[in-house]
Amino acid sequence: MKKTALLIIDAQYDFCDPNGTLYVPGAEKDVERIASLIALEGDKIDSIFLTLDTHKVLDIAHPLFWEDRNGNTVAPFTLISTQSVEAGKWIPRYHREYVLKYLQTLEEEGEFQHFIWPEHCLAGSKGAAIDDTLMRAVLAWAHRTRRDYRTVSKGINPLTEHFGVFKAQVPVANAPETELDERFLAELSEYDQVLVAGEARSHCVATSIRQIVKYAPALAAKVVALTDCMSDVPNFGHFADPIFEEAAKSGMKFMKAGQVFKEN
Repeated sequence: MKKTALLIIDAQYDFCDPNGTLYVPGAEKDVERIASLIALEGDKIDSIFLTLDTHKVLDIAHPLFWEDRNGNTVAPFTLISTQSVEAGKWIPRYHREYVLKYLQTLEEEGEFQHFIWPEHCLAGSKGAAIDDTLMRAVLAWAHRTRRDYRTVSKGINPLTEHFGVFKAQVPVANAPETELDERFLAELSEYDQVLVAGEARSHCVATSIRQIVKYAPALAAKVVALTDCMSDVPNFGHFADPIFEEAAKSGMKFMKAGQVFKEN
């Protein structure tokens, strides 16, 4: 039987619950399907990895980090470009020189443009917790199989976005938690297949997939993206589509959760 890992990306309250601060429509159904997969096929899953988006209030992508010309805190869902900062439209309250260079690097490297999100997944908050439905399924799996689940935190450094599981958008000097996590990529590469699910398809899932294709191409062919276990931030799905198309060319598979073990 194939040695299988299940990588669940950011299935947390703030993304998955309709009352969460950055709710992804459809996510509550996604976690139900992931939980069902674990309940029905858990004996065929050797390891479960849960990533945890984890932020501070004063985060480069949170409102309080920024102000407008009048000193007002910037509203969520504001797009911020290098040009707008240089023109004085948006002003970082902290680390101005660093932030300008950060924005320039994002734009030069073709990463997501800088976007201000509502405060979400704050360290220690309810919003940062794994969705209850999924957590119950994971705990039942751990007791049944006598294998523990693993958590992987990302987003801890407030000076960079960290969509992808394996590397921040722009690594911060002398901050190893933002650099490419070669150890985790190598660990996942030891499995015969890696099932990927979670939120949001348009951002953290898509970026993680792109990082696998770029930094661990041999692993890409072992990945199965569970298409009915991930949803898009509204109006951002088009960002993910070309990433998934490129991943398919690398041998990555895309199927619904109920199909996975029928294919084996």
